[in-house]
Amino acid sequence: MKIEFPGFFDLQVNGFAGVDFNNPDCTPQQLRHATAAIRATGVTQFLPTLITSSLDTFSRCARNLLSFGDSSVAGIHMEGPYISPLDGPRGAHPCTHVIEASIDDFKRRQEVAEGRTLLVTLAPEVGGALRLIEYLAASNVRVAVGHSAATPEQIRAAISAGATLSTHLGNGCAQDLPRHPNLIWEQLASDELFASLIVDGHHLPPSTVKAMVRAKTPARVILVTDAIAAAGCPPGIYQLGDSTVELSATGRVAAPGAQNLAGSSLAMNVAVANTIRFTGLSLNDVLPMASSLPARYVGIEPAGHVIAEWDAENFRLDVKEVVGGNV
Repeated sequence: MKIEFPGFFDLQVNGFAGVDFNNPDCTPQQLRHATAAIRATGVTQFLPTLITSSLDTFSRCARNLLSFGDSSVAGIHMEGPYISPLDGPRGAHPCTHVIEASIDDFKRRQEVAEGRTLLVTLAPEVGGALRLIEYLAASNVRVAVGHSAATPEQIRAAISAGATLSTHLGNGCAQDLPRHPNLIWEQLASDELFASLIVDGHHLPPSTVKAMVRAKTPARVILVTDAIAAAGCPPGIYQLGDSTVELSATGRVAAPGAQNLAGSSLAMNVAVANTIRFTGLSLNDVLPMASSLPARYVGIEPAGHVIAEWDAENFRLDVKEVVGGNV
């Protein structure tokens, strides 16, 4: 079945097609290659995501991304460095550069980013987090809870301060949690929070995706890829910042021998198809989770439109053409 819909908007892309956005030596040619590959999956706008790093590395990466002149780059998602230092919640972020939340540090990074950091993921339990959340919310920068070991009470405090999103809910937390209460239940129950989900079949089991979408409702679920350089590539060894990661034949991305994941190899058209397969929702229910909802969450209208072929029997969404959405 031929369909047409607004261009996808991905809030979390660390890299694509062999290109790592967290590499400070990334060239304009590499970035053009990556954005063209992302666009071929139906994504007309996205937030390149810079993970925990030094101010110098952040600055060099941000300048690269914002100066090469592709309108699909809608802004920056800062994931860290104000996250949990603990193994497990920290995920693949380097512990060396994890710091407490600081308005001054954020101002320095935002100045380098020319005011284009649109989303910050942080852990609400770290020192200074609530003050920074209040500052960000007042500055029209969206705040997400992620890579956290927060208590339910700390989650509620973050929401009261201005947090409005859960970054890849169900991931970026401890493997073993109290049955209840815990930070996942608290975020699921909080109507103030949108929830972003990585629906690649590795980060969340199908039944978990189905239950989470039912709890949040489709109106408060945003699909993200959390793609790294391995996305759109064959199995092998790739980079995520200073970390070496491996893409397996099954599509799973992790540091060699490690239990925790390190981003994904997911494309957004596959995320949409997986969500329909896992939840039983209709195509019309799921498409906004990848297009209009994330775009409007950061205050931007969807750009361009996508012509695709939807195979409902095999849950396959093949992008045929992407029209508009760039200059």
